[in-house]
Parts: sequence; structure tokens; C-alpha cells
Amino acid sequence: MTDAASLATALGLPGLRGATLTEVDAAAALQHRTDRKYLLPLEAARLFVDRLADSHRVLDLAGRRTTSYLSTYFDTPQLGAWRAHVQRRRHRWKVRTRLYAEDGLCRAEVKTKDGRGATVKHALTIPALAYGQIDAPAAEFVDDVLRQAGIPVRAAALVPAAEIRYARAALADLHHGTRVTLDGILTCHRGDRTAGLDPGHVLVETKGGLRPAPADRLLLRLGARPVSLSKYIVGQSLLTPGLPDNDVRRLARTHFRTDRHPVTAPHIERTHAA
Repeated sequence: MTDAASLATALGLPGLRGATLTEVDAAAALQHRTDRKYLLPLEAARLFVDRLADSHRVLDLAGRRTTSYLSTYFDTPQLGAWRAHVQRRRHRWKVRTRLYAEDGLCRAEVKTKDGRGATVKHALTIPALAYGQIDAPAAEFVDDVLRQAGIPVRAAALVPAAEIRYARAALADLHHGTRVTLDGILTCHRGDRTAGLDPGHVLVETKGGLRPAPADRLLLRLGARPVSLSKYIVGQSLLTPGLPDNDVRRLARTHFRTDRHPVTAPHIERTHAA
């Protein structure tokens, strides 16, 4: 499995009913949600997808059933976002720019936690050429979101900290308003180092309400258990020398490998919107 097309085939996505982006957003936009994550062997993930076929539809973008994501995460020089997460602080946050490579769509995004531990995501569309930086409009947006969340960090204090690349398939239960994403070919980059998820596994995320969705119950029946695993936190934990050991790193070491020179990192075509 080396590219998005092979991931789609390995997961059995061509056999699912498709849904447009408008249909998925109308039924399950979920900017305020509870995320649950699972690491699944590829064979189990295909079985999972097959058993969701009656209730879920796969996001289909003009015949394409996966999207290549590039996400640059921003942090303070002292890695304040990383430390807030691994120390399980109540006020956790992430700031990133995300490029949907095939579509040339780019957004600045801020994720925070509310008082009940649910994820709240705010997004601002920005020019594709602004990917990997926080320009003036994005900085104003970031500052406003963090201020309202009570987080004493401002965009001017943030620097690019890591880039995460992967291919994603999105499934949606249009009747219950929940979503499932499956991420494969996942690599984390910092400087000349990279960490990659074992290609025989995918990261599955369910996105819904406080109560587990039918997809979560199916995952439990398949023997999967939720894991606390953030792509950015994994990348920093494995690639930045001198950081304290933590539960994320111990989990990641069983599923990720690291290299000094990322010669096997997937090439992703960056298509900028006109």
C-alpha cells in the first residue's frame, strides 16, 4: 500500500455507496464532537468497512474516494500545545494549516476542548499558497478562537513545528449524523527525520456525540479498543530529542518506525486552486 488509490482498494471502498461532500456536510459536519480513535490492522479495517456498508456512505469526490492531506502544526518554541496534551491539561489546543492536496483547498484550523472534553474545531479558508504559514487573516482568526477558549497563546508566538501527511477515507451515517475516517500511509515529519505508521495498520476515528455510535460498538465487537493518539503529538514525541517519555510515545513505538532520512515518504502532488 503506497498511495491513496491502493488504500481505497485495500479498504474495499469501491464497493460502498457514495455520497457528495454537500450530503456529508449537511448530515455530519460535526464541528463540535467527541472523537474516538482506534488502530486497526488493515484486514480488520476492511472487515469494519464491509460491515458498515448498509448504514454508511463513502465520501466520493468525482469518483475519488480518498483525499491526500498535508497538515503543518504550529506550536510555541517550548512546545506548549504538545505539553498541554501529554500532561492532560483541561485547556488543550492545536493550531494548523491543512491542505487537501488534490482539490487545492487550504484552511487554517484551531481545535480546542470544551468543559466536557469534547473537541471543538474552528476553520477558516485561506489561499492554497498560504499553506504552512500563518498570514495576517489567519493570525487574527487564531487569536480570536484561542482568546474565546481562554487559552493565553497568540499566533505571533507560534512557529511551524511538524508536518503530518496521510491519505484519508471518510464514511458518514447520513441518518444518525456521525462520521468515520480511516487514515493510512501516515507519516510525521520534523526537519530531516520522519516517523511512519506501519503500512499494515490504519488509524480509525469515529466522530459523533458523547455516546458511542454504532460504529464504535462494531469496533468493540471486532476487538478494537480506543487509544489516546494524536498525529501531531506522536510526531513530536518520536522525532524531537530530549522530550520526556510519555504514554503516547510508548504506544507509538509499537506501530511507528522512525528514520533520519525519509526516503520512503509518499510523494503527494500539491494542486493549488486557481
